[in-house]
Amino acid sequence: MASIHVDIVSAEGEIFSGEAEMVFAPGQLGEIGIAPRHAPLLTDLKPGEVRVQTSEGEEQFFYVSGGILEIQPQLVTVLADSALRAEDLDEAAALEARERAREALEGRHGEIDLEQAQRDLVEAEARYRAAENLKGRR
Repeated sequence: MASIHVDIVSAEGEIFSGEAEMVFAPGQLGEIGIAPRHAPLLTDLKPGEVRVQTSEGEEQFFYVSGGILEIQPQLVTVLADSALRAEDLDEAAALEARERAREALEGRHGEIDLEQAQRDLVEAEARYRAAENLKGRR
């Protein structure tokens, strides 16, 4: 079966590099499924899960806080703002971040930057959902 090379990198370094049969990523307008020979595409990523179905038949899961997705017919590059492997996600920390973001939006901590507080809440919600979804797969 045909494969596509996948690179997932963040400012911290390379998170994953390998061959895949299919990749799923959280695009700005919804989830994108990427197979070998996909049409070229460049789009923003929103916070969420990236799933890589490897050529060996296993699935690997990653959390990205946003970034850029570049697709070429034989290459997928995820340039993430920050990225974590599924096993590195901490559900308790994600829940705490979500609560802090909600409190900030409710104005419990003095003056806030509303736009930044909303972005923080979206990211915290996505991280918590990813941690919850991946809990049963570990």
